Amino acid sequence: MNRKPVVAGQFYPGSKDKLLEEVREYLAGGSPAQTAAVASMVPHAGYPFSGGVAGRTLARARPGRRVLLLGPNHTGQGKPFSVWSSGAWDLPGASVPVDEDLAGQVLQAHQAMEEDHQAHIREHSLEVVLPFLYALDETTRIVPVAIAENDPKTLIQAGEALAGVVSSQQEPVSIVVSSDMSHFIPADRAKQQDELALRKIRGIDPEGLLETVSRNRISMCGVLPMTVALALARKLGCTRGEIVEYANSGDFIGDYNSVVGYAGVVIW
Repeated sequence: MNRKPVVAGQFYPGSKDKLLEEVREYLAGGSPAQTAAVASMVPHAGYPFSGGVAGRTLARARPGRRVLLLGPNHTGQGKPFSVWSSGAWDLPGASVPVDEDLAGQVLQAHQAMEEDHQAHIREHSLEVVLPFLYALDETTRIVPVAIAENDPKTLIQAGEALAGVVSSQQEPVSIVVSSDMSHFIPADRAKQQDELALRKIRGIDPEGLLETVSRNRISMCGVLPMTVALALARKLGCTRGEIVEYANSGDFIGDYNSVVGYAGVVIW
């Protein structure tokens, strides 16, 4: 079963030529690192708002052609760990195949992982990232996972289990997390709040990220998948996160009274 795009022509251009032209412009603004990052986190708003942050971050991260995609579940549909394990995800004029072998291993890694399409059908957070991965390498294969699990222990255990899957692969697997930061608060407060969360991300501290976001009521929509990614990265021996860029919606529309924050992060 192929997953059809739901925000093409809204969050990003609806034609292949225009889409790739825009995405490649965003990617060209980045400074690629000498080696590929283990993981990265990018925002998922409409491209005029967050495309620059996402493109420059992924250009620096240099993800490989096998990507484990972790994102939030905004719709509330489906399973707590929803894995799309077969077929492909369509884009305007193109499609990105699912890495079925890797998906099978993900499903076996932890009991929380379940085959599920419902969580993904109307969810935009991973779809918005796909054109960047396709533009970087048209042979990219993905395993999309939408995460709504709230239990801290399960999130950490799942991340550590996925680390075992990633470390066992002959061909490298890159982790890409989709998340925006604070939502609909003044820009100065958003930056202050988001810095608290980003400090924990830089320190590869999954428990600290969860606790900080909860205690300070930070409306970071992808805190759950990022917690999983940090647990995975820590298990693999990663020691630091780098904030590539931070911006907010006010930078693009001029209204700083109520913004959404966007952070681009790479994990080494």
